[in-house]
This record gives sequence, structure tokens and C-alpha cells, in this order.
Amino acid sequence: MQNYWLEFFTVALIHLLAVASPGPDFAVMLRQAITQSRRNALLSAVGIGLGILLHVGYSLLGIGLIIQQSVMLFTVLKVIGALYLLWIAWHCLRAKPGGVHVETKNGKVQSGWAAFRLGFLTNVLNPKATLFFVSLFSVVINPDTPVLLQAGYGLYMALATGLWFTLVALFFTHPRVRRGFNRFGHWLDRVMGGILVLLAGQLLFSTVSGSEPLSAPSPGTGQ
Repeated sequence: MQNYWLEFFTVALIHLLAVASPGPDFAVMLRQAITQSRRNALLSAVGIGLGILLHVGYSLLGIGLIIQQSVMLFTVLKVIGALYLLWIAWHCLRAKPGGVHVETKNGKVQSGWAAFRLGFLTNVLNPKATLFFVSLFSVVINPDTPVLLQAGYGLYMALATGLWFTLVALFFTHPRVRRGFNRFGHWLDRVMGGILVLLAGQLLFSTVSGSEPLSAPSPGTGQ
């Protein structure tokens, strides 16, 4: 049992470093927290957390490794993920002064379902997350570890991810923080759009160059 605790702490540390690193999830979550209501930002955080469970599920079933080793399947996943990021970036880059916050009269109110779906799909369609979890379950976690225990690791990572982005949502939706972004919030929105364009470009470049080998998980997964 002591070995399992050591394994769990290793998984928890790697996941903590990965989830805190910049990536599509954080960029989208930051935009949601700045431009949407606290409720919608929290729903996006829940969506990201539940997206983790999907990665854990196919990793436990061995499907993730099949996807990663299939050039065609993984290429399709990367292209879809890149196009989705570009779609989000397009909306960010169109931000106008005074039209950032949903409380403004000209703001378009985002539904709760749309907020949840945005967080969920951003995480699920991130090929970096696929690589991260396939690597985690094939390199760090011992194959002899009971499946229920591995599922417990996955549940922990989903909860920890949801909690992290919940804290991000709570901080950036605080009235004082929002007032600080009020004047230049549209510029932040555009910056987030630019970052998402770069991330999408990186995905497309790796698809063309084929430079996305399976490797051990690291903090720079951009989960």
C-alpha cells in the first residue's frame, strides 16, 4: 500500500505542474472569467474538470494508446483540436471596446450549457491532453496497479483540475479584479485570441512535421 501512496503523490505532483502550466484550458478559462458571469465561468471550470474523466476513461481502456499510435486517428484529432481553437480565437479577436462584459447592454449573454460545453470541448479536443494521459498511464502508473485505484487517480485529477479552474474563475470574476480589466478588457480578449492562434498553429505544425512522439509527461504539456 505504501508503494501506491508514493505513486499517487507522483501522479498528483506531475498533474499539478501540468494543470498550472499555460495552455488552451487556461487561456479559455481566463477569457471566460473576464468576459462572462461568475456562474458561466464556474460552469466552464466544471466542463474542463469533467473532460479529464474522458481522457482517463480511454486511457484505462487502452484506447488512448491506439489513438496515439495511429497516425491517421491522431492527425484527425490534432486537426479538429486546432480548428476548434481557431474558432474560439476568432471570437476573441473580434472583441470590441465596451463589449467585453456580459453585464453590458451590448454584450451577448452566453447560456450555461454553452459555457459548460466550451470548457469540456476545449479540454477533450486538446491532443496535448491525450498525450499527457496516455504517457501518465503507460509510464508513471504501474500496469499492476489495480484498475479501481487507477480510476481513483483519474477522479482525483478531474476534481483537482476542476478546483484549480474554479479558483481561477473566482479570482478573475471578483468585482475589483474585473474593474481593473474594465478599460482594456477587450485587449486581453484579443491577446487570448492571439495565444489560441499560436497554440492552434503549433498543433497544425506538429501535424505536418509529424513531431509529436509519445514521451513521458512533463509540466509543459499545456494541458
